[in-house]
Amino acid sequence: MNSSTPPSFPFINGLVLAGGKSSRMGTAKQEICWHEKEQQYAMAELLAKFCDSVFISCRSEQLENIDLNYQVLADVSAEMGPVGGILSAFYHRKDTAWLVVACDMPLFDECALEYLVRARDPEKTATAYESPIDGGPEPLAALWEPQSFPLLLDFLETGSRSPRKFMMNSDLLLLKPEDPQVLRNVNTPEEAAEVRRLIEGHQRIR
Repeated sequence: MNSSTPPSFPFINGLVLAGGKSSRMGTAKQEICWHEKEQQYAMAELLAKFCDSVFISCRSEQLENIDLNYQVLADVSAEMGPVGGILSAFYHRKDTAWLVVACDMPLFDECALEYLVRARDPEKTATAYESPIDGGPEPLAALWEPQSFPLLLDFLETGSRSPRKFMMNSDLLLLKPEDPQVLRNVNTPEEAAEVRRLIEGHQRIR
């Protein structure tokens, strides 16, 4: 856990969203090895540097395939998409904040996490990165505070399941990413090939 976080703040747990069906990619995105191990595990270990506990969120049928060295939360509903994973996290612990990151952002790194945690405003519904594409909030690279849970439940009563739409109507702290590339999603083989070149190029520079 980040020792600089004041003790009056709610504790932070981490959540890796790995329950997507990866239909456009054609292979399970959470199992792609971008950084020497499956992305779901690489991201869980990265989150562990800033969180009290870290969980991988997945569909119930994925549970038996998850390494037993990692904690797992089954989504409350496979049909709800990412918001199902976020709900599962709050049902598990509604008194903590949840640092949520999707497994399809292979460029999301320790610096991006550190900035998010350091800039956190616990009085807000959430602290989230601002999309460099349209300026809207990125709910799957965000720190959701405990007070967001009842508000999210009320929002779902409207029939919408979009965590982004929820955030657009919430009291947020929006942060501009220091490196916009960290928010790049990888959903297709073509996008994967491009990001793989970026990662390999960065490794050669180092």
